[in-house]
Amino acid sequence: MSDNLPACPKCSGEYTYEMDALMVCPECGHEWDPAAGGGEAASGERVVKDAVGNVLNDGDTVTVVKALKVKGSVSGIKAGTKVRNIRLVDGVDGHDIDCRIEGFGAMQLKSSVVKKA
Repeated sequence: MSDNLPACPKCSGEYTYEMDALMVCPECGHEWDPAAGGGEAASGERVVKDAVGNVLNDGDTVTVVKALKVKGSVSGIKAGTKVRNIRLVDGVDGHDIDCRIEGFGAMQLKSSVVKKA
C-alpha cells in the first residue's frame, strides 16, 4: 500500500484505502475508481441515469416507461408518453427531471421512470 492515497472526493476524509481497483472511504462509505477521475464528486457534476442505465443530459428526449398517477387528473400519464427537452435539477424526493408534458403542463419526474429516446 502507498502512503500517498488520495482523500475522499465526497467527504475529504483522509483514511482512504485500496480495495481491488477501487478506493474506499471508511468514514462515509464512498467508493470510487481513481482511474475514472474520482467519480461524480471529483468532477463536480452529478450523473443522472434513466431506468435502463443510460446517462441523461439537459435537452434530451425521454419516454415514460410506466403509467404515472397525477394528482388532480383523471387519466394520469400513460406509459410511452414522449417528453422533449428535459432539464436535470436537484428536485424534492428524488424528482431529478424538470419538464413540460403536453396536456399536463410543467412537472418533475424521477429518472427511474423514464427511458432515453
